[in-house]
Amino acid sequence: MKDNWKKNAAGRWVPSEINGEPVVPYMGVGKYKPTSRKFGPAIPSCSDFPMNGNKQVASLKESLIKAGLKDGMTISTHHHLRDGDTVANLVFDIARELGIKGLRWFPSASFPCHAHLIPYLEDGTIDWIEGSMNGPLGEFTSRGKMRRTAVLRSHGGRVQAIQDGEVRIDIAVMAAPTADVFGNANGLQGPSATGVLSYADVDVKYADKVIIVTDNLVDFPCLPMQIEGNYVDFVVQVEKLGFPEKIMGGTTQITRSPDRLMIAELTARFCEVSGIVHNGCIIQAGAGGISLAIAHYMHEIMRKNDWKIQVGYGGTTRYMVEMLKDGTMRNILDAQVFDTDAIRSLNENPNHRSFTLNNIYNYHSKGNFASMIDMVSLGATEIDVHFNGNVVTHSDGLLLHGIGGWQNCLFAKNTIIALPLFRDRIPVIVDEVTTLCGPGELIDVIVTERGIAINPLRTDLIEKVKGSGLPVKTLQELKEMAESICGKPEKPHFTDKIVAAVKWVDGTVLDVVRQVEL
Repeated sequence: MKDNWKKNAAGRWVPSEINGEPVVPYMGVGKYKPTSRKFGPAIPSCSDFPMNGNKQVASLKESLIKAGLKDGMTISTHHHLRDGDTVANLVFDIARELGIKGLRWFPSASFPCHAHLIPYLEDGTIDWIEGSMNGPLGEFTSRGKMRRTAVLRSHGGRVQAIQDGEVRIDIAVMAAPTADVFGNANGLQGPSATGVLSYADVDVKYADKVIIVTDNLVDFPCLPMQIEGNYVDFVVQVEKLGFPEKIMGGTTQITRSPDRLMIAELTARFCEVSGIVHNGCIIQAGAGGISLAIAHYMHEIMRKNDWKIQVGYGGTTRYMVEMLKDGTMRNILDAQVFDTDAIRSLNENPNHRSFTLNNIYNYHSKGNFASMIDMVSLGATEIDVHFNGNVVTHSDGLLLHGIGGWQNCLFAKNTIIALPLFRDRIPVIVDEVTTLCGPGELIDVIVTERGIAINPLRTDLIEKVKGSGLPVKTLQELKEMAESICGKPEKPHFTDKIVAAVKWVDGTVLDVVRQVEL
């Protein structure tokens, strides 16, 4: 290895510098302790803003020019509009029109709709992306086409990076389904309603300039204020923020696959037998097909035992809302909304509240709410025999997924990875994950349709399920079972070029992603 590379605590070789900035190699869970102070943006003055409180400007282009858009800046956006987003695309349309070059895009996540930006990555309008990447942009990166190195962070890692000054946002362009001319805003109403704006919270508070873009401008005051106008520089009204059917679209249906339903049922049974779920427990829900099926079975367990979930943390769907309505769940804390039932619940139910990413996922904060969660079920692209997890690259090495909140969730009291033993005849359990996204010491249980593997570190769980009749196996046994059915696939081939770095929740470098060999 080169002199500027180091082997980190996970045994992965990582660079000591990324995009010209020094980085710290992963030191182990909880080992790296920050010593500096939180970053703070420049202090503003009311004398620079309209006395009548009206910050509205005529267009997004005008607001970007007034915000001082220039070469090399960092531009942030959020992803509550998901695959219906048009705002991020419009920002870079304008940057290209103005001849701006070398920008860093810092989204909380990207979606297939953002393939629109690939020409701007090719012509140098955007130099690189730091943020959760999905689909076409991830594949573009895997092919070695991005000019600089992408940086992949969890949702909480993104908050940490902004707070710590690791990433300094020059201009935050925040889509707001409803806003007033002062900049107060929320996601609860309007034709592009997203329910919450939790991912925008940290950008608004730390960016040098903040632009609110809305397609539903209301009279002052816009209530409730999920974004407070005192953080906002400019307000822009546009015809529409995005496509509502794609904002609320996606995978929000319970799986119909018999194998995946079996995975969900086994997960729920394991949680009941082991005592992971109980009266007053705190759980985190997901919106994938297996996760929704697990929520359905959990609902049945709660009813059968006359138990109540104290807190459900979302990504929220109608399945959690149903639990809140019938009293099997007392509270929902919400950072992301996946359907209109959840938006309606946020508007109507006082026990359904918006919750910021800083308050649950920021590892550089005074306590970790994630560690208070009794159970979280997650997916993965790969798990290795040491329980290490991969969620960003596939078995072919292509970078096709973002980390999302996956890393942050690993700190739950009981982390369960629920996934099929193989996909498209390719085993999911491998000798070593292609890309390390989460250390095995934090992953407690793997549930597949053909058996359950418990991390040997969790002797308590092993004891609790003895004699239960559950199909408990070792990960090695599950791996061999998959290979007996599918064979052992050839490993992907890579060049030496580093196309992306995977950050851990504390900002240290956990692993790197290399260019796929064509």
